[in-house]
Amino acid sequence: MSGLIIDNISMRFDLPNGASVQALQNVSLELVEGELLSVLGPSGCGKTTLLNILAGFLAPTEGRIVLNGRTVTGPAAERGMVFQQGALFEWMDVRENVAFGPRMKGMPRNDRDAIVDHLLEVVGLQDFKDKAVYELSGGMQQRVALARCLANEPDVILMDEPLGALDALTREKMQGLVLKLWKETGKTVVLITHSVEEALLLGERLIVMAPRPGRIHKEYRLPFAERGVNADLRSVKKSEGFAETREEILSMIWEMEEEIMGRTEVSA
Repeated sequence: MSGLIIDNISMRFDLPNGASVQALQNVSLELVEGELLSVLGPSGCGKTTLLNILAGFLAPTEGRIVLNGRTVTGPAAERGMVFQQGALFEWMDVRENVAFGPRMKGMPRNDRDAIVDHLLEVVGLQDFKDKAVYELSGGMQQRVALARCLANEPDVILMDEPLGALDALTREKMQGLVLKLWKETGKTVVLITHSVEEALLLGERLIVMAPRPGRIHKEYRLPFAERGVNADLRSVKKSEGFAETREEILSMIWEMEEEIMGRTEVSA
């Protein structure tokens, strides 16, 4: 079976003082190949913990992750990660960064050069392939990170606040690039973000998580990502249903934050 299954995942962190924190509880979700999922929720709802479990960086206390019929037991090239900061190799130029994965796999140089050139053209960095990464802007570095991830040909791309550090204009351009790559590659994408607007623009499916313990509170199926593939994103934000859904989710998350603050004040 192709696709990604999150099967009844729970995660508990045991503390040195004998207490414990239930970061996730009974989270279940199925993604078919090629779906784009955005994940929202207040701080402490387990978004990043869930992503780290999907990546294989953490083993869940209960449950399992299944990708294309195989249980995930650790990190693997079938799942690519794009972080908030590009996590690029500063001592390598752009071409070498993108070529790193194929080179580690032992791919012949001519083949990996062809892949790198194609991907740099796709992300608009063909003219910067010989530049050191520290010479690039933040947006350009994230383009390199995307190209490097795609060079490994993963089945699933996991994105942890990949655009959070960018200025507003660059962020919007990168959102358009993410949609373009999603549609052209057919990859399954899971995107963590704190921006409700970004989650609406990029998620054809969107889940809102609730905290303490982290769990799925509500799921949406949305038309905006599909609309945004071939349209100006600012026009998508003005399209039918966008503002209403944004306000609904903002109110939902705000109520959760208020509840958390109330608990904190009572315990204090």
